[in-house]
Amino acid sequence: MTPPSPPRPETSQPSVSAAPSACPAPSLPGPAAAPAAPPAAASARPSAGPRPDGVGHPDRPRVTELLLSAFAGHRATVLPLGALTLLHGPSGSGKTSALRAYEALARLAGGAELGEAFPDPGACVPERARADDQHRRGFRVGCTAEGPEGPVRLEVAVQAEPELRIVGERLTADGQVLLETALRDPRRRAVQAAWHTAGTTPVTRAPLPDDRLGTALLPLRVAGKTPGQRRVLAAAEQMVVALRSVFPCDPRPDRMRAPVPTGTGHLLGGCDNLADVLWRTRTECGRRHALLVAAVRAGCAGPVADLLAEPYGAGLVRALLARGDGTRTDLRLLGDGELRYVALALVLLTGPGVLEVDAPGEVPAALRTLTVLADNLERGLDPRQRTELLRLAARMCERGHIRLIGAVSDASWAEEVGGATVVHLDRD
Repeated sequence: MTPPSPPRPETSQPSVSAAPSACPAPSLPGPAAAPAAPPAAASARPSAGPRPDGVGHPDRPRVTELLLSAFAGHRATVLPLGALTLLHGPSGSGKTSALRAYEALARLAGGAELGEAFPDPGACVPERARADDQHRRGFRVGCTAEGPEGPVRLEVAVQAEPELRIVGERLTADGQVLLETALRDPRRRAVQAAWHTAGTTPVTRAPLPDDRLGTALLPLRVAGKTPGQRRVLAAAEQMVVALRSVFPCDPRPDRMRAPVPTGTGHLLGGCDNLADVLWRTRTECGRRHALLVAAVRAGCAGPVADLLAEPYGAGLVRALLARGDGTRTDLRLLGDGELRYVALALVLLTGPGVLEVDAPGEVPAALRTLTVLADNLERGLDPRQRTELLRLAARMCERGHIRLIGAVSDASWAEEVGGATVVHLDRD
């Protein structure tokens, strides 16, 4: 008997709904599954200019849709993702929760336990969701990854109450189910998994842990002896590679001004150690550093001849702007907007080798794509800075090695730059 599976999202169209939900609990495998609420209307559109969505790099796996079937304030939400995507909407429309869901999926794909990916699972349950007869409440998320195997879809049903566990997972490609899991016995900390074999036995069944993503475990469980098994492995690997290498970034100017200890030279998500990273990158790649200086010159006040770091006391470094006339300005004297602009430009121009990300070492660098998640992308930036930053992002994303998903409250300014997929989210 084929194990029951998590229900599909109610829509796969490139439109989104972001209204705070007053709907029942997400449908989980098992009895008393609640019906889904109909999706609300919204829109997603590319802004003027080329669409840098990775079409020119078919061998580089990438996430092209985020599926929020029932997550926080989202219900039946499908977010189309290009190489450069701006999630646009008022406060409370679900921009931050969408980024949080993407980051959680990336953690699961990297092998993290469920509690590490969702440290506050109660906040992920749709508002006013009702428990079923077994007092269970939960949420459903997923994504679509494009690559050499074509579109591959992952859907995950998570029980948040009374205890956190994965209760259903489905991996599909071309309408065929390659992996399906379901919770059979609530007393056991395992789900029953069935994956496509296409040999003498069409399906292989085995238990998998209920606190980890089954798709990420398949390379350890599938032998790859039959064409069906090899297809399952290829689809799972495409999904895992597409999801990993995520860098959540929210520069914090209040933490960027003081001198910092020298360390690994890997940039933290809050960009606290900006000076330490500049100390490293300025000598490692002169070409990229020159591009960074040009970007800083376009977005900061006054002349800028160089951006550098120097020792400052025992084991410390500080960052400076060289003005070209012998004057050097300590970065602590810059405004909040200037510091955020400098940090975001550095992120776009460096990549996984410099940023603190979970880069899959078994994947050649030419096939990796780093996805930067930037909440409140335009916070503190003046009109010139946000325009220059978007132009830089469009150029870097078009090359295919980096993707950016930024949450903004207003995306009207993106029209003059082009190259971005603008997704509108609504509270109603």
